[in-house]
Amino acid sequence: MKPRSLAIHDGSFHADEVTACSLLLLFGQIDRDKIYRTRDPKVIEDCEIVCDVGGVYDPQRRRFDHHQLDYQGSLSSAGMVLLYLKDQGRIDPSLYDSLNKTLVMGVDAHDNGVAKWEVGTTSFSQVISNFLPIEYDATPAVMEQAFFQAVDFVMGHLDRLRKRHHYTLECRAAVRKAMVEANHVLIFTKSLPWMENFFDLGGEVHPAQFVIMPTGIHWKLRGIPPTLAERMKVRWPLPEEWAGLSVEELKRVSGIQGAVFCHKGRFISIWETKEAALKALHIAMRHR
Repeated sequence: MKPRSLAIHDGSFHADEVTACSLLLLFGQIDRDKIYRTRDPKVIEDCEIVCDVGGVYDPQRRRFDHHQLDYQGSLSSAGMVLLYLKDQGRIDPSLYDSLNKTLVMGVDAHDNGVAKWEVGTTSFSQVISNFLPIEYDATPAVMEQAFFQAVDFVMGHLDRLRKRHHYTLECRAAVRKAMVEANHVLIFTKSLPWMENFFDLGGEVHPAQFVIMPTGIHWKLRGIPPTLAERMKVRWPLPEEWAGLSVEELKRVSGIQGAVFCHKGRFISIWETKEAALKALHIAMRHR
């Protein structure tokens, strides 16, 4: 058996085995020069890890195929590998949950034919399919090159998701502190990922209605949604007369000189200074 090697099927590729391969590379389980795209049983048998080919799902033997009749689960090779990495302690449960919910569950659903398709939207799996050669009769060499281009793209995406997850966790203490100190508004002195942390810390029952924090050179006043799943809704909308206004019009209507913009959906507004954002908050809290 070749250590740190991976066998996956040759020919056309899909998001599930590209994602599985990328996860194994990103978390140091295989070497790039030991990835074999093949259906040759002897080559497959000699590889330490096998994904999306071989007809076996056995994490103990590091075999991750989902096409055989005796597997009736919902995972594709991507979900199988992600679960394996968690069970082996290569990633912690919180990162597993984050990667699964933000990406891998959708890849599994698409590959197993249960994902819903919407006009005007492109899923992650469809993006990966667009890495396939345009010509259907592309040579194996061209297909191989396209596969590794897709792998590089997915590795970059996964790495950014991983870093965002860790950064969000690093900011959790600041969000917890603001929640303890806050009544109707959370105030932060720097921009940070507050929403996921807020709801993970019990935000659904917290009384806060608004968030104030820097955004670039300005400050924003943003309404807090009822739940994380309803992030485009707010518990308390901004004044109706501000909707869609910007700069001079918003200054005139609001009476605040530091006005920059208010979204027509009345969930977010931008102000030149923290003081202006606080003035906007006091006005907004008097309107409903």
